[in-house]
Amino acid sequence: MSGKRIGIGARPPTNPHAEAWIRQGEGGALQKADLYTARLTLDITPALRARIKVSAFTQGVTVAELLRALLERAFPEDPR
Repeated sequence: MSGKRIGIGARPPTNPHAEAWIRQGEGGALQKADLYTARLTLDITPALRARIKVSAFTQGVTVAELLRALLERAFPEDPR
């Protein structure tokens, strides 16, 4: 290697339209954290975890979404 240093260059100017688009999600809309504020931890076997992950993937949802739906069905707000 030669001891020569190469500068990276100046940071490009920000695009105000892009900045506005990024910040639009920070306000008015309900965020996921506003809906789901409690964390539940449970121990399961690696085999069960794998089956859950495969099931979520084949359904095109996240593991959290899959488990929330299962829990909602098992424990409805109005248990009638």
